[in-house]
Amino acid sequence: METLAELLPRAGGVFVQMEDEIASISAVIGASWTGAKAMTATSGPGFSLMMEALGYAVFTETPCVIVDVQRAGPCTGQATRVGGGDVMQCKWGMHGDVEIVALAPWSVQEMYDLSVRAFNVAERLRLPVFLMADEAVGHLHETAEFHDRIAVEQRDRRKGFPPFGHGDPGGVPPMPCFGDGENLLVTGSTHDERGYRKVEEPQVHARLVERLRQKVLLRRDELVDVERYMLDDAETVIVAYGFTARGALAAARELRGRGRKVGLLRLRTLWPFADKEVAALDGRARRVFVPEMNHGQVLGEVRKHFRGDVAGYGQTDGEVIPVGTIVREVERLT
Repeated sequence: METLAELLPRAGGVFVQMEDEIASISAVIGASWTGAKAMTATSGPGFSLMMEALGYAVFTETPCVIVDVQRAGPCTGQATRVGGGDVMQCKWGMHGDVEIVALAPWSVQEMYDLSVRAFNVAERLRLPVFLMADEAVGHLHETAEFHDRIAVEQRDRRKGFPPFGHGDPGGVPPMPCFGDGENLLVTGSTHDERGYRKVEEPQVHARLVERLRQKVLLRRDELVDVERYMLDDAETVIVAYGFTARGALAAARELRGRGRKVGLLRLRTLWPFADKEVAALDGRARRVFVPEMNHGQVLGEVRKHFRGDVAGYGQTDGEVIPVGTIVREVERLT
């Protein structure tokens, strides 16, 4: 927060400290509708407080970025210790049927790179995008390269088009901003293509919700991002994300040195889930192992898509999972 307060004005940006997390996410939504690229950062209970407004952001197709540095919960928990318990909250914390995009960095470099990607996806698809880090990544001190030239997506601000409708099933309409003269109606109630409330018309609601879902689902292949390590002959595949994936990669290499055929599938995208990539392990690997700093939130997703043996290890003591623990658990399985 202190760094943003110092650096944003130098880059022509604005930093505002609001009174709480509800006000923060509401200010971000308002800033986005004025044409700004807006973000906020939080963790733990603050993420919970933002959920209602985030549902509004999804339904009104408001581009923004939310950084959630996960910590040990529930509730206040251990406010400065690591956790990974927000994975399912990110996807299902907003009531109703929604599809979102969530990225999972494992390094300081990726906090930078995936922040850029998060803004670009948010602007292109008109939706909130989540950067689901964890405390271990948030407190890392590492070398990072800041690029001189990066691709920057700009939203479509054309006038004269319906701001909440599109002819394609997963189409993204233009987003004119307040002050552009479009007489915008931005409501969290069911609305038609022009923003007028249609709260008693089933077809209007169904059509709107489905388009919002398909905006993400039809672009699943371009959104899902994974990294593969030593999978060609792997009999055991570790599926991991965030800081835990660093320990998983070290464990896989150590196990290789002991003659075990172990590989790693790292999830850089949590949502949409990498279902095809996990399913592709069927018939190749004998088993999948999922270590997490929660009690099996991604493990459950893996079990939906991999038909072989699936096991997990959950740790919620506010500490990162040691490499030796992952090695021990995989050896126990094999």
